Amino acid sequence: MRRKLRSPLPQRDGLDAARMRTPDTGAWATMRDHLVDRLPIPSGEVDRMLREQRVARLDGTFVDAATPFEPGSFLWIQRELPAETPVPFELDVLHRDEHLLVVDKPHFLATTPRGGHVAETALIRLRRALELPELSPAHRLDRMTAGLVLFTVHEAARREYQLLFQNRLVHKEYEAIARHDPSLSLPTVVRSRIVKERGVLQAHEVSGPVNAETRVEIVERREDAARYRLLPETGRTHQLRVHLASLGVPIIGDDLYPRVRDRAADDFTDPLRLLAKALVFTDPITGAQRRFESRRTLSWPSA
Repeated sequence: MRRKLRSPLPQRDGLDAARMRTPDTGAWATMRDHLVDRLPIPSGEVDRMLREQRVARLDGTFVDAATPFEPGSFLWIQRELPAETPVPFELDVLHRDEHLLVVDKPHFLATTPRGGHVAETALIRLRRALELPELSPAHRLDRMTAGLVLFTVHEAARREYQLLFQNRLVHKEYEAIARHDPSLSLPTVVRSRIVKERGVLQAHEVSGPVNAETRVEIVERREDAARYRLLPETGRTHQLRVHLASLGVPIIGDDLYPRVRDRAADDFTDPLRLLAKALVFTDPITGAQRRFESRRTLSWPSA
């Protein structure tokens, strides 16, 4: 098993130091010159990071402005939280014990830092608010999906709970609001092969062995819309959104399916009507039977 490289730098505002590897060759005279070219920040910010000793090698020694370029070496960089559009919704903590933290995530809040969402993520908010530096998600929800997310409080418990999700030992229930189609015969089980390519917004169903399975049930109908219960047996990226769209009833508020829709960063209206409603599993550490339910409700579309 490959040894995990650990950062010699502590977190900064709940954010882990970022790891970078320098190229095996290069014409840079100094590490500072390389960082200026590599990082998407002004050169003055690079100089400030070096002065504040926020760039270090694997052995913990700091890089400064005069450090010669070192090809094929690892660096850790303490980043600052970027300025982002605040997500105007709160995280609700439903459960906390010595191993677990279960939260009710709102729509529009990412689970973990990625791309343009760093400070405004559930992980960073919780680490800062609760002073839990080892907090880590056992699984993830899409930024646009609301509902239950399970975090581990300390590193020693992380693998046990992550394996629950990897080995499909967690029963998951979702709710969605979508168009009602009286011609659909429900309940039904949708089985298909879903592929998500890196850098492509949408996932697609393709021919080949099945890797995604969802049971779809109807719970309630109001005029032309319905509330559905979704029971996924697998966890492919965007699986529930793809499967409902393939049935001809895409989830209301979906920016990706069936067509991509642009949304401004500060537009928090018309959320995706998809909710991670329940998580049920046997606790791998205590042996207790666990069931957690979201307290959130999905809004019906206005007439």
